[in-house]
Amino acid sequence: MHVLRDEDQGIEAVCGGCSSCATCHVFIPEMWMKCLPERGDIESMLLEYQEHFDPVCSRLSCQLNLSDTLDGIEVEIAPEE
Repeated sequence: MHVLRDEDQGIEAVCGGCSSCATCHVFIPEMWMKCLPERGDIESMLLEYQEHFDPVCSRLSCQLNLSDTLDGIEVEIAPEE
C-alpha cells in the first residue's frame, strides 16, 4: 500500500494502513495468491462489501508486505467505489 500510495498510483489509503477503509483494494494475479498469507477476518469482511470484490483475487494492499518472494508481482488497482 505504501509504495502504491507514495508513487501516486491511485491508492487513497484513507485509514493509513489500519485495515479499516478498503480504499487500497487491489487485484492480485491468481498465480501470486499462493505466495501471500490468507485474508484475515477483518480484511475479508471489508472486501466482501466492495462492489468490485473478486473472491479469488481481491486483497487490501495494506495487508501485504513486500518481500523477495513477491519480486516481479504486478497488481491491478480496483476501481473506486
